Amino acid sequence: MPSGVILWQPFSRSLNLITGSHPLTEGIDELGRSAESELATATSVAEIEKWRTQYLGANGKLKAFMLRLKDAPGDEKPMLGRRLNELKSQLEISLEARKSTLAQARSSQGPSGPSIDVTEPGTMLGKGRRHILSRTIDEIIDVFGQMGFAVADGPEVEDEWHNFTALNIPEGHPARDATDNFYMGEQSGVKRLLRTQTSTVQIRAMETQSLPLKVVAVGRVYRPDTHDATHFSMFHQIEGLCVERDLSLVDLKTALLQFAHAYFGKDAEVRMRPSFFPFTEPSAEVDMKMCIRGQWQWVEIGGCGMVDPNVFTALGIDPEVWRGYAFGLGIERIAMRRYGISDIRWLFENDVRFLRQF
Repeated sequence: MPSGVILWQPFSRSLNLITGSHPLTEGIDELGRSAESELATATSVAEIEKWRTQYLGANGKLKAFMLRLKDAPGDEKPMLGRRLNELKSQLEISLEARKSTLAQARSSQGPSGPSIDVTEPGTMLGKGRRHILSRTIDEIIDVFGQMGFAVADGPEVEDEWHNFTALNIPEGHPARDATDNFYMGEQSGVKRLLRTQTSTVQIRAMETQSLPLKVVAVGRVYRPDTHDATHFSMFHQIEGLCVERDLSLVDLKTALLQFAHAYFGKDAEVRMRPSFFPFTEPSAEVDMKMCIRGQWQWVEIGGCGMVDPNVFTALGIDPEVWRGYAFGLGIERIAMRRYGISDIRWLFENDVRFLRQF
């Protein structure tokens, strides 16, 4: 084994409180052994970076494993979560050790190639970074992932049934008007349009997944709004849906409050104001109290409510047995409030002078 790599200790050796009754315990051991074994064979910077992305990246194996904790028995979740955090820390230590070992090996070989005049002025290279919206989306998904929400996805080009009918929006409703939607014509007798909300993913999740379920969906939505400081014809939403046998508004507000505390800080507050949406009953607007430029104020960030029984009925789900809550939050609105951005258009103009600030 090359020096600088710390071997991963199997689950059973370090935590005897879990006896391997759940498949995830063995999976953690295997993940640790596989990661350390592959890291030990990395002999270049490129290989080490590939390993880091594969195991520790935002879409890496460790993050994917964390999202599977929702399937673990309730009494094992805390210990499994602690073990995964230990594995993450251990792999980060092993990664730095491997980098150090390779750096020492290169320095011992001495300089190669043409000599460099270190007195010559260098060229400053700009640092690349991810777009503020991409980072905000990843951060929000990470928070809800820790709360047990899996990630669902759906198409941006939708049919009327998923975008309206199944969401309890009947024929003739103003929301179906051509002036409020981007219709794309018909295909095989079915009208198509760019989705106006990520609530369509709720319907697709309940169509294809068994109950109970707990998912969030993030994606672009489209509305023919006039562009100004707070409106854009394309923006992002995150949609949350939880369906179980016994849920109430208390569970919905608790989920939103937990998100607010995790993302905006322990001083963030949440309030719900009565409202109306065709697909939830009762419905509410979601406000969060945030500190903006030194002043605390209430800011509307989305809508929420209990899933309307008509939505369940349209999908063949018995509303007498199952209950659900749903919420939809605007990603741009969250990013603007968190980072003090006053014009939504700046997020899409790709002006590097603006993007370098974040």
